[in-house]
Amino acid sequence: MTQGSNLLQLKRLGIDTYKEAVIYLRTDCHMCRSEGFEVHARVRVTLGGKSILATLNTLEGDLLQQGEASLSNYAWELLGANDGDPVQLSHPNPLQSLSFVRSKIYGNSLKKDEIKSIIGDIALGRYSDIHIAAFLTACAGGRLNEQEVTSLTESMIEGGQKLTWSVDTVVDKHCVGGLPGNRTTPIIVPIVTAFGLTMPKTSSRAITSPAGTADTMETLAPVDLDLKAMKRVVEQEQGCIVWGGSVSLSPADDILIGVERAMDLDSEGQLVASMLSKKISVSSTHVLIDIPVGPTAKVRSFEMAHTLEHLFQVVAQKIGLNLSIILSDGSQPVGRGIGPALEAWDILAVLQNKSEAPQDLRERALILAGNILEFSPKVAVGEGRKIAEDILESGKAFEKFQKICEAQGGLREPPVAKYTHSILSPQRGCVANINNRQLARLAKLAGAPHDKAAGVELHVPLRTLVDKGEPLVTIHAESKGELSYALSLLDQIPEIIQVEAGE
Repeated sequence: MTQGSNLLQLKRLGIDTYKEAVIYLRTDCHMCRSEGFEVHARVRVTLGGKSILATLNTLEGDLLQQGEASLSNYAWELLGANDGDPVQLSHPNPLQSLSFVRSKIYGNSLKKDEIKSIIGDIALGRYSDIHIAAFLTACAGGRLNEQEVTSLTESMIEGGQKLTWSVDTVVDKHCVGGLPGNRTTPIIVPIVTAFGLTMPKTSSRAITSPAGTADTMETLAPVDLDLKAMKRVVEQEQGCIVWGGSVSLSPADDILIGVERAMDLDSEGQLVASMLSKKISVSSTHVLIDIPVGPTAKVRSFEMAHTLEHLFQVVAQKIGLNLSIILSDGSQPVGRGIGPALEAWDILAVLQNKSEAPQDLRERALILAGNILEFSPKVAVGEGRKIAEDILESGKAFEKFQKICEAQGGLREPPVAKYTHSILSPQRGCVANINNRQLARLAKLAGAPHDKAAGVELHVPLRTLVDKGEPLVTIHAESKGELSYALSLLDQIPEIIQVEAGE
């Protein structure tokens, strides 16, 4: 290929940028000079009849020869490209929707068509991660009003696919998060579906936590099902527990979540739009929302909880969704495990009715499942929890869970970490405070959720009497380095669990 050609030949380097399209050129590439392309510029890449927008990165050395270019894995997928294919580069047309993002940055409200334009461009891959981060930041901290959140929700619904079912009542639940452990969904789904209700549960991976439901469920069964497979499982077993990102029901939201995860950001308006749009995409008719409230949870006060509750209700009413909300205790973790595999072991213990199962996780799952069962016209208000408990104790819930796992690809045993270290109580006394945020941070430093067996095991809930030297938590890690990295946090924050002296 000659240097004067306006075509470049593709060479695969195998670079994963998740959902961002990136093109890689040599620093001295002739097209960078002739077209004025600079690092971080947006470039139109055309192959045959397909075009995408990609962010330009440059590299030195001999990974690429003159006349060659490479793409991120995501960009290869979007273009359907193969090694050696010729691509043409050009300047893209200006994105009108970026002017709306700038308007929001300066504090202006966005109209529905402006939000629709932004979400449409994001879904089509026209935004770089920098543009997406600017949009998310402009919308964070309560900067979206009720109409904007409604428009954001509707735009996400319109931009994705929608599943339909042959039943009139389709139930779902969602927890706003921020509470370590609290992995109730894999217990609730088999209880509710064993009763006979349809519950197609799409769950998220961790955004700011040590584990999302999909991360935990993945240690027990495959969760990366496509739409066809998901529908087959639900038609067979009345329910599923799959990763929402694999079924692309809301493509723009999946991209936004990827950037939120990197920013450690989960804003209220985006949370409401993300959650409700995905419930509508699976044709849910009735949804239960769990909002844990606690001083170190995501929602720290009842005032904030009621604000979020109101926003959920307003948007749900406008999109035709029957919504019920529970404000629950967020003062401490739920269950013992914090991290994918550790949470999975708790789930199995509850489903199998083991005596050592964490009773707080069991009770919370029964309360939530009971509320969902009361969406059924066959269940009177106040009777749901008892019905849920009967299904659990009879073994029907675990039997249904096994069937769902088998339908998704097979039930498997969660992994166990190779390295552990227990943090001991410095004195005799009572557990007075547990810092949820720092406990979650400790689990992430140990390797969760990327390392499935990593995390933290909590031994002592609030108000527990402990002796000096008694284990408070045990850190689990898959390598010595990550264990040491997690322990370094204790030098900065020594009292993640506070024990007050006394009898």
